[in-house]
Amino acid sequence: MKIKIRKYEQLLIGMWAIITIIQYILQYWELVPIYSEGFLQYLHSHPDITFDYTANLLLPRTGVILMLILIYLWINRFTIPQYLQKARRSFFMHIWVLFQLVLLSYLLGLAVNAASYYTHPAWNNYGEFSLFAKFGYNENPMTDLWFGFDNALIYLCFYGIYASIREYIIRRIENAGLRRNYLTLVANQVATALCIFLMLPILTATFNIINDDRTYSLYFLLIPSILFVYFSNTYWLFPRYISKSGFSLNYTWRLVISIFLFSVPFLLILNRSGLTSALLIVNWIIQLIVVTPVSWILYQQRKDKIRELRGAEIALSKSTADLQLLRSQINPHFLFNILNTIYAMALMDGSKRTANAIQMLGDMMRFMLDDNHQDFIPLSSEVAYLQNYIVLQKLRFQDSERLEIKEKIIVDNCSYEIIPMLLIPFVENAFKHGIDSNQKSWINIELTCDQKGILFHVRNSLHQVDNNDIEKKHSGIGLQNVKERLRLFYEGRHHLDCVSTPEEFIVNLAITPNTTLS
Repeated sequence: MKIKIRKYEQLLIGMWAIITIIQYILQYWELVPIYSEGFLQYLHSHPDITFDYTANLLLPRTGVILMLILIYLWINRFTIPQYLQKARRSFFMHIWVLFQLVLLSYLLGLAVNAASYYTHPAWNNYGEFSLFAKFGYNENPMTDLWFGFDNALIYLCFYGIYASIREYIIRRIENAGLRRNYLTLVANQVATALCIFLMLPILTATFNIINDDRTYSLYFLLIPSILFVYFSNTYWLFPRYISKSGFSLNYTWRLVISIFLFSVPFLLILNRSGLTSALLIVNWIIQLIVVTPVSWILYQQRKDKIRELRGAEIALSKSTADLQLLRSQINPHFLFNILNTIYAMALMDGSKRTANAIQMLGDMMRFMLDDNHQDFIPLSSEVAYLQNYIVLQKLRFQDSERLEIKEKIIVDNCSYEIIPMLLIPFVENAFKHGIDSNQKSWINIELTCDQKGILFHVRNSLHQVDNNDIEKKHSGIGLQNVKERLRLFYEGRHHLDCVSTPEEFIVNLAITPNTTLS
C-alpha cells in the first residue's frame, strides 16, 4: 500500500490551475466590454495602443499560474528530494536550499512584475487580479525588479513549513514498521477527504455558483469539525473503545469531549464572521445525533477491512516475535557457559548445588517450550524464569569480586497476566553489556507490582564491548522487538525510558496490564 498524500496534493494543485485558466478563458465575454470601455479613457494619452484581451489579460494571468506550477514542481521534484537524501545533507545543503528559496521567490516576484507590465494598458485594474494582489501590485511595473519579492518569499516560506510537516508525517508512516499499512490507509483517507473538501469551494467560487460569504464561512467552519469527528470515530474511538456489548462509558465521554474540542475552532472563527455563537451548540448537536450515527454505519461497512489491517499488524508482530524467540531459545552461548559452570560445581562441592542448578535450567527450558508460546501468561511464571536466569548468571560470576548484583522482586500479591518474555530481554541486556571481569561492574534489578500496575527498573554499568565475546554480540530477542510488542499489546498503558550515560544504562518500565487471572 502506497502513501498518496503527495499524489492528492498534486492533483489538487493541478485541478486548481486548470479550473482557474478555464475561468480566465470564459471571462472573455464578461470582461472585454468593461475593460474596453475603460480603455477608451486611456487612448487619449496613448493613441498607439489597442486593447487585446488575450495579450492584456489572459496570457499575463495564465503566465503567473504556470510560474506557480513550475515553482511547485521544482520544490517537490528537486529541492525536497535532494534535501531528504541524508548522505548529502550538510550545512552546505541548508545553504543551498535557502538559496533556492530566495531565487524562486525572486523569480515569482519578477513574473508578477512582468505580468503587471503587460496588463498595464488594461485600465490599470490590477486589484481585480487576486494573484497579482497577493504577490505585489506594482503601479510602475518593471521599474523595480525586486518589487513583490518580499510577499513571494513569505508565501514560499509558509509552503516550506507545510511541506516539512508533510514529509515528516510521510517519513514517520514509512518507518512505522508493522503499523505502516494501517497508518497508510488512514493517511490516504484523510488526504482524499481534504482534497475533496478544498476542491468544492474552488469550483463554486471560480464559476460563481455560490457568492454568499456567509455560506463559505459555514462551510469552512462546519465541515472540518465533521471530518475530525468522522476520522476520530472511525480510526480511534470505534476500533478501540467499542466492545461487542456496544457503546461503553469510556467511549461516550471521549466522544463528547472530542466533539467539543473539534468545535472550539468553529466558535472562535464564528465571532469574526458575524455569525451567532449559538451555532456552536448546533454544531455539537449535529456531530452527536447525525455525524456519529452516520460514521458508525460507515464504520460497520468497513470495519472488516480496518480490523483486518489491525489484526494483520498484531499477527505479524507476534509471528516476528515468535521467530525471534525461537532463534533465542535458550541462547546457546549462555547454555554452554552454564553447563560448564555446573560441571565445575559438580567437581568441587558435591551434588546438591549441582542438582539445584540443573533443576533451574530445566525449568527455564520448560518455560521456553510451553508458556513461551501463549499470548498471555501469569506474571509469576515470567518472574520465575527471570529469577532462575539471574541465579544461574550469579553462579557464573560468583568468584568475581568486582561484580555487584542486586535484585529486589516483590510480586507476591499480584494477579496480573502479561505477554511472555517481556522482562527478560532487559535483564539479558544488563548481563551482556554490564559486566567486565577487569573493571568494577554492577547490575541492579527491581520489580514491584500493585493495583496501579507493574514497575520494572534495571541499571547496569557500561563497558567497551569485547569483540571476541560471542555472547555479548548475541542480542536475544532484542530491545527493539520488546518495544514493538509493548506498543501493540500495551499501547497507551505503558511508559518505557531507556537512558544511556557514559557509566551506565538505565531502563524504567511501567505497565498497566488489562488482564488478570480469573
